[in-house]
Amino acid sequence: MYKLSQINVYPIKSLAGIPLQSSFVDERGLIHDRRWMLVYENGMFFTQRDHPQMALLQPSIEKNILKVSHKHSKTDELEIPLVPDGSSEIDVTVWDDKCIAQTYSTQIDEWFSNVIGIKCRLVFMPDSFRREINNEFVQNKSVGFADAYPFLIIGKESLKKFNGHLKVPLPMNRFRTNFVFSGGSPFDEDTWKRIKIGDVVFDVIKPCARCVITTVNQSTGEKGKEPLAALSKFRRVNGKVLFGQNMVADSAGEININLQIEVLERK
Repeated sequence: MYKLSQINVYPIKSLAGIPLQSSFVDERGLIHDRRWMLVYENGMFFTQRDHPQMALLQPSIEKNILKVSHKHSKTDELEIPLVPDGSSEIDVTVWDDKCIAQTYSTQIDEWFSNVIGIKCRLVFMPDSFRREINNEFVQNKSVGFADAYPFLIIGKESLKKFNGHLKVPLPMNRFRTNFVFSGGSPFDEDTWKRIKIGDVVFDVIKPCARCVITTVNQSTGEKGKEPLAALSKFRRVNGKVLFGQNMVADSAGEININLQIEVLERK
């Protein structure tokens, strides 16, 4: 039996995640998941790929306020309205996608610029903008500021199996997954095509191709060689290193940890 054991959201793209007991699912992702993003002054997004110190910024959400603090610094905590107040809209870029986003105050932008060490702006994807997913795998779905898909799922047994290849085991947070489940055998998720968590149905689209962000220690912001070095030896397919499964939602609803995961269809 498979059971949902973790739910994680990453409100600001490439900052630390927030573990949750429950969350609401809609087409573009878990509520608040990657609806915010940091961009250079020209509107281009950036991530831990180039600025690994972003891992040290910890968001939290309390009483309709998005808060950000530094894990190791005494920098004053930043408070951000969940919806920008009277903001302007600008064009921003995520990979090949052009998006319309709302901006925040100069004071908020300066906080991030000072902490990260580069001139940048915080932006928010409004409900009125739809970033569509249209590729060889999915059509007519939408996503927030996530790289490509709104959901990622990984099994505990898969990480346990992989850690057997490492001298020093890695925590699940290296893989920045939305859902973690217990039960079954290693890499069972690779065989799934359609699943149900509570009342919400998900289509399991494709394996997740992993990038250098997985090499960033999410507690220290330091880069290493793992897990990509080890993964490339036994999880490489067509030149890509694969771990976890990308998904889209076929329905909306509330989910919480400890729910059973029902496999509706296998590949």
